[in-house]
Amino acid sequence: MGEVFAGRYELVDVLGRGGMGDVWRVWDLRERVFRAAKLQRQSDGAALLRFVRESSTRVDHPHVLTPSSWWADDGRVLFVMPIVAGGSVAVLLADHGALGDWWTATLGGQLLAGLAAVHAAGLVHRDVKPSNLLLEPTGVGAPLLRLSDFGIAARTDEPRLTNAAEVVHTPGYSAPEARRGADPDPRQDLYAAGVVLTELLTGRRPDATSEVTAPPGPLAGVIARLVATDPAGRFGSAAEALDALRSVPIPPPPPSAEPVEVFEQLPPWPAGWGPGGPTPTAPPPADAHLAPGPAPAATVVQPVPDGDASPAVARTSRRWPWPAVALAVVGAGLVVAAVVTALT
Repeated sequence: MGEVFAGRYELVDVLGRGGMGDVWRVWDLRERVFRAAKLQRQSDGAALLRFVRESSTRVDHPHVLTPSSWWADDGRVLFVMPIVAGGSVAVLLADHGALGDWWTATLGGQLLAGLAAVHAAGLVHRDVKPSNLLLEPTGVGAPLLRLSDFGIAARTDEPRLTNAAEVVHTPGYSAPEARRGADPDPRQDLYAAGVVLTELLTGRRPDATSEVTAPPGPLAGVIARLVATDPAGRFGSAAEALDALRSVPIPPPPPSAEPVEVFEQLPPWPAGWGPGGPTPTAPPPADAHLAPGPAPAATVVQPVPDGDASPAVARTSRRWPWPAVALAVVGAGLVVAAVVTALT
């Protein structure tokens, strides 16, 4: 039996590790279901205030993931949320490379819709990147994206937790003014969204030291405004950007195109666990020692192939039967998902 946190959540196995916490698969002893949980220790006052902010974040939208509940125990905090099994956009890019116009427009539209809800709630995410964009395992069907990880999100109506000289961001995705220490602004999230769309089209992260150039194609005009160096040149809101994106006619991929699939990315069940929860082992019969049985067969151990991992999410290749371990976490991307409106 693993450690039981706050008398309710049994820690089963680690799904991902990040700079601000680890993500665990946990067993909810009350509801008898598996959930994902980010476990972190509150080490200083700023971290504690970030915890209070993240735990109070509630955005009711199908493309946004916020914690469903939180628990504190012995100086540690557990953020609990449903599991998203399809990995992240970072994993999708690692598996398929450039995704084309239809997938870029579809994922980009879902991201902008989620950001519109986040900004309407008075929040700036500040860490929009592929490893924080989680996916349900929809196979070859239309994708379902959820914006996750509000660990460094900022409220526009509250004081910031860092001074101008201390910049919190992911290189390559933060807007130029954010890198210079400007106050959080929703248009900084739009810049990061434009970088993500560029990466979806090209299969490569733009150079963090260079100005981002929109790839040629039907989405070039939308992306160019999203990644404008001057914030005044960007869309005024995520909703405006979403309207512009939806106005671009993008046909679906032709039937002859290689399908893009979103696979389940969870690791194998650890010993003693299965899809229904704990798997108790039946005790041997009382007289088992009296009746000799056949000699046990030799155990053959198959090697587990190495997997390429994105910043916080391990990749599952169609060529291997075992997925590599990890889900996106805070600061590195957690892999979890659902939309919750109140603490439980």
